[in-house]
Amino acid sequence: MNPRDTDPPGAEPALETRDDTGGAAPARRRWSTLLAVSAAQLLVVLDGTIVNIALPSAQSALGMSDASRQWAITAYALAFGGLLLIGGRVSGALGHRRTFVIGLAGFAASSALGGAAVNPETLFGARALQGVFAAVLAPAGLSLLSTTFTEPRERGRAFGVFAAVGASGSALGLVAGGLLTEYVSWRGCLYINVPVALLALLGATRVPPDHPVRGDGRLDVAGALLSAAGFAAMVYAFNEAEPLGWGSPKVLTLLTGSGLLLTAFAAVEARAPRPLLPMRMLLHRARAGALISIGLMFVAMFGFYLFMSYYTQTVLGYSPVQAGLTLMINALAALIGSTLIAGKLHGRLTPAALILPGLITAASGMLILARLTPQSTHVLPFYLAPALVLTGLGLGCVIPPTAALATAGIRRDDIGAASAAYNASQQLGAALGTALLNTIAAGATASSLASARHTTPGSASVHGYTTALTVAFGILLAAVCIAAPLTTTRRTLRDHANGHGHGRGSREP
Repeated sequence: MNPRDTDPPGAEPALETRDDTGGAAPARRRWSTLLAVSAAQLLVVLDGTIVNIALPSAQSALGMSDASRQWAITAYALAFGGLLLIGGRVSGALGHRRTFVIGLAGFAASSALGGAAVNPETLFGARALQGVFAAVLAPAGLSLLSTTFTEPRERGRAFGVFAAVGASGSALGLVAGGLLTEYVSWRGCLYINVPVALLALLGATRVPPDHPVRGDGRLDVAGALLSAAGFAAMVYAFNEAEPLGWGSPKVLTLLTGSGLLLTAFAAVEARAPRPLLPMRMLLHRARAGALISIGLMFVAMFGFYLFMSYYTQTVLGYSPVQAGLTLMINALAALIGSTLIAGKLHGRLTPAALILPGLITAASGMLILARLTPQSTHVLPFYLAPALVLTGLGLGCVIPPTAALATAGIRRDDIGAASAAYNASQQLGAALGTALLNTIAAGATASSLASARHTTPGSASVHGYTTALTVAFGILLAAVCIAAPLTTTRRTLRDHANGHGHGRGSREP
């Protein structure tokens, strides 16, 4: 490998975005980029939860069967998760801004198609198209952000805002989904994407232009097919594990197939002249620590969101809107953590000094809620609020440094792939967390009902939730133990503290 293609683990990305005149991108255009990318991030994250709330109404209106209704969720997840790595490479080949605009336009059109659906098949197809365009939109947006903001202080603020949108989008989706379904229609949960996408498109007109990566034009076809099939099989297995159980032959077959496909993918990538996902990126210790941290954080947090929704509605008797508003405590805490803590301290502290305390803070919130009992009183002030604040602060402190670290020091032609890998870690973590923790909760609930003669369904449910949250607490502690040695090497600490940058030829270890 050429020595010039190496870079210290903690180095800041040194890509400089230029306008048409060849000068550095003006400040106004940089902040327009942030607004456009944040709006796009809101679309992608919001759509992961907003349709869940509208699904019962959509099922009734379109006559979906109970067996088929899951495809309104699964079609989006499969397309998004399966095509992310391809989307990252497409972003580099076409240019990040051009890909970003295509993704926004396609996402808006497919959302409108879903909102106008007159039968289940049209809705499922529209949701799959949303996933396809999200798979190019998400890595293109993160790539634009990474290449536009290179000065450490501005970079910290930009990634803080980006993280705040990502962290609060899921909770906002629950609130918006409840309000739109209750007061407008389930179709409004899809139509709402259109004006948001159009506003982002308007902002994208002021995004500084970039240029496609120069290459030989060859597509890593084998890698593309293997990654799409492998990741899609994994996401589908996670989705099917929730209703069928992890021991189901279908789930085991999907997981085995996914493992074989991804193993073949890794073997192909190691030999491909222009790989879809260069293996050297995953062998970078600090970047691997960032991907593992955000993946395990999403495993824990998406299970947490699921139980908050169930517990507040089925045990406490909250309406969907009230449950969503309760989760806004978490969103506000994440906003504070990402902008006022992580955003302000970016460049002043090493990534590990934010990632590790963030994981520990979120774990503390999980532990508080895991101590909840059916007899607990004053649940909102003594349990829910502290847990929501701590998990929100933790999430807000983890997303900015992991996003920055995952895309730091990347060669220009690999920035799209790095952004896609980061988004894939989030997507797979969310899918696994929902399925894994829900299965644990259901098993603990059934065990409680079977073992205790006088246990009520409500008490058994609380036992199931707390058992799963205890596991989530353990997952976050495991993330700390894994990430600590990967993100706190001496070289990483020194290089990040010095804010190294290396000009337009951003380099990869």
